[in-house]
Amino acid sequence: MHLPDILVRIIDEPSLHSKWLNTLSFMENAGAKKISACEHPEFVDIIVLKHAAEEHRHAYYLKKQISKIEGYACPTYTLVELIAPNQTRHYLNSLDIAACRYLKEVFQLTGAELKYAAYLFVTYAIEVRADVLYPIYQQALSEAQSRVTVKSIILEEEGHLEEMIAQLERFSEIWQKHADNIVYMEQKLFNEWIAGIAQEVLKD
Repeated sequence: MHLPDILVRIIDEPSLHSKWLNTLSFMENAGAKKISACEHPEFVDIIVLKHAAEEHRHAYYLKKQISKIEGYACPTYTLVELIAPNQTRHYLNSLDIAACRYLKEVFQLTGAELKYAAYLFVTYAIEVRADVLYPIYQQALSEAQSRVTVKSIILEEEGHLEEMIAQLERFSEIWQKHADNIVYMEQKLFNEWIAGIAQEVLKD
């Protein structure tokens, strides 16, 4: 089952759609927390603060969109209120661990420097994914004439990607080669996540 087909099925079922929005909210919130965890105790770039704030806002915005479907559905991030909860909960953490191992080996980094490098490359991979996922979701929403919209998130994620590229260019002249390897890691995790979601959607 391809992503657009999965999203059509999700949007068509209010309880699934609420859980989907909650799942996206969880992942945005997890991303915001990861960004904050990578901050240096003293040397915090304003871009890092901006990204963390905007990811938190995305999590809030997506959570708020649920009220357009089912009122007060999915008030928490408990397992029963997420789609494919195991894959969802481990997605970002698994990517972060794999990226850290890779970056530690290729750049010989440790401590705060490794955390910052992981922030750059993992965030880049996630922004690349967001630039694909959210437009597909928005198209499905528009075709279904849903009251839910993610247009504002799409605009901000495009800006995030440009900012990450600028930061990566300052980090290393050969950043693209290594970023592509991190994106490959993310693709495998994304495929597992989508497979889990498809299984749950078909079950319902």
